[in-house]
Amino acid sequence: MEFGENIKKERKRQGLTLEELAVRSSVSKSMLSMIERGEKNPTIQVASQIAEGLGVTISYLLGENQKREVVVIRSGKQLVYKDETTGIERHLLSPSFPTKGIEFILNVIPPMQETGVFPAHKSGVKEYIYVSDGRIKIELGHEPESYDLEAGDSIYFEADVTHRFINPSNQECRYYLVIDSSQLT
Repeated sequence: MEFGENIKKERKRQGLTLEELAVRSSVSKSMLSMIERGEKNPTIQVASQIAEGLGVTISYLLGENQKREVVVIRSGKQLVYKDETTGIERHLLSPSFPTKGIEFILNVIPPMQETGVFPAHKSGVKEYIYVSDGRIKIELGHEPESYDLEAGDSIYFEADVTHRFINPSNQECRYYLVIDSSQLT
């Protein structure tokens, strides 16, 4: 699987051992090894932990690293990551430019599912969310503050805290997410 291969390439490019990445990402060495070999497909939460441990985005690890200033991504050609366990889908709607630091994403959470806890991003990363369909509960921090949003609602937060997204309803939740890491140095 390309995702696992890209993790291994990035890990080696940074001169990290599996043990070092395991510590940085809080993902076990054995799990990382299985993912790198394509034997295991990580959940979105684990993929996020690995990306954070490497200091890159999930989209970057999926192979979206075009360098042109004008990029058209045709319908049906966006990169989609589907969590086989929960059915959660992550659709990258924009190109991922690691140096520009902006990602535009559509997330789809099936009824009564959740993402699990995402690790805190580096200080300076911001997330903007707009709920287009359904309902979502967002928990921020280790002693979580909880925010309930419905279709048409939006939220902004500094993403240097753990965060979790929960669909508490019997209908699919669709929300648009902009991750802004452009202020990182």
